[in-house]
Amino acid sequence: MAAAATRPYDVLLVEDDIADAMLIQDALSERGTRNLTQVSDGIEALEYLRDPDNARPDLIVLDLNMPRMNGREFLAVVKEDAELRTIPVVVLTTSAAPDDVTGAYHHHANAYVTKPVNLEEFEAAVRSIDVFYLDIAVKPPREQGH
Repeated sequence: MAAAATRPYDVLLVEDDIADAMLIQDALSERGTRNLTQVSDGIEALEYLRDPDNARPDLIVLDLNMPRMNGREFLAVVKEDAELRTIPVVVLTTSAAPDDVTGAYHHHANAYVTKPVNLEEFEAAVRSIDVFYLDIAVKPPREQGH
């Protein structure tokens, strides 16, 4: 257990907005060692996840509104994939539309967080996701080869 606690956490950020990505990275880095990989759409994210040379993320932070493959489509693919479905996915998006919230949970998102407009609240939201999923929630042991 001690080895898991000292291992850096791997976070895959699927976000096309560079400013939001930088804010998320800053908020995560304040809390300790986080290996953050940022991709700008669902296609890039799937390519990253399916590349055996990449570390399996401990958490995926997902925006919904992106070009090529949006977050809704990505979430549906990931949660149908037996190899990937156990990775926690937190939707972090500007949309508070009931259809988006319901759709995300329908596709087995682990949490849905609306991006606050206020900078301090935005950073606090990211830190709370980080605290819960990377510090508090119990995760299954890493599989060999991942």
